[in-house]
Amino acid sequence: MKLGIFTPVFGKLCTEKMLAKVQSLGKVQAIELGTGAWPGSDHLKLDDLMNNPAKARDYRRMIADAGLTISALSCHGNPLHPRKNLASADDELFRKTVCLAERLNVPVVVTFSGCPGDCETAAHPNWVTTAWPPEFLEVLEWQWECKTLPYWRDATRFARDRGVKVALEPHPGFMVYNVETALRLRAEAGDNLGVNFDPSHFFWQGVDPAVAIRALGGAIFHVHAKDVAIDPSNVAVNGVIDAKSYRRMNERSWLFRTVGWGHDALAW
Repeated sequence: MKLGIFTPVFGKLCTEKMLAKVQSLGKVQAIELGTGAWPGSDHLKLDDLMNNPAKARDYRRMIADAGLTISALSCHGNPLHPRKNLASADDELFRKTVCLAERLNVPVVVTFSGCPGDCETAAHPNWVTTAWPPEFLEVLEWQWECKTLPYWRDATRFARDRGVKVALEPHPGFMVYNVETALRLRAEAGDNLGVNFDPSHFFWQGVDPAVAIRALGGAIFHVHAKDVAIDPSNVAVNGVIDAKSYRRMNERSWLFRTVGWGHDALAW
């Protein structure tokens, strides 16, 4: 296992200065690079590297000369979005990212499973979180059978044919958000689809990350080290489902935190 950094945390630095910063940290051996969508693409130009093999070789050499490897390329989008233009853009980004990973000899592409709407004419994603009233289950089954499974069977095949693994980050708001949903999709799409394990999204749901790791086993392709601090008083009043702005820190049931500022060293 290699200790790495997801480079958007240094998004204000140019690529050369980002690499120098990472080198200065000492024990870091790898970097994860965003290619677009939610993490952005601060440190690479996807189309330039895709359209110019020489630039791609130079880019890879630059990373190697810094004593680093690329652990993953990331494009956290929603290819299942009910708005066709948004889904198409994120799907195109995903496929370009897979092709660039093949060219750069990067083993993994990290992304989200996405979430569709509740019907063909929907305008917004609809994340179902309860089995009642019964129409919610009808929506959920339609989302899986008509949108999620067909898309990811094809997308996983596309990546497998290019020697690249797909690591979906389980995240509430999307179809894959816990162990059960991740393994359901993997069983249908094939074992070239796995998980980017980020315990922060599990902690606040009440999941024990150590037990989740055991359940996922070889389905874990990549890892993010991110923590969550849970406010017991706010949870006691409102539970853990919390859609308030992260800026309302004192009122929220939980907040993202740096490792060790949510759970102690023993937990980690």
